Amino acid sequence: MLHTLSHSPWHCDIESLLNMLREGDAVLLIQDGVLAAVEGSRFVDILCNAPISVSALKDDIDARGLSGQISTKIDVVSYTDFVNLAIQHTGQLNW
Repeated sequence: MLHTLSHSPWHCDIESLLNMLREGDAVLLIQDGVLAAVEGSRFVDILCNAPISVSALKDDIDARGLSGQISTKIDVVSYTDFVNLAIQHTGQLNW
């Protein structure tokens, strides 16, 4: 399952998202969801401790002026990578 987080982590139900995650799932941070990838954020540790892959969309990071502030624990990906994630994971949930 591919989970896309498009809302600020402070304005969504992270606990519900975590409860829905299963081993092998992927979380892609898009739009305001990329705020969860900022180095030092409690959300980085929460997401990276789950048995999943966590990525953030580069264009949305750049659009918010966050380049250089993203944790090295988070993979920064392109739109092409987004498409590949969607192909790899048959289902998708948006948060």
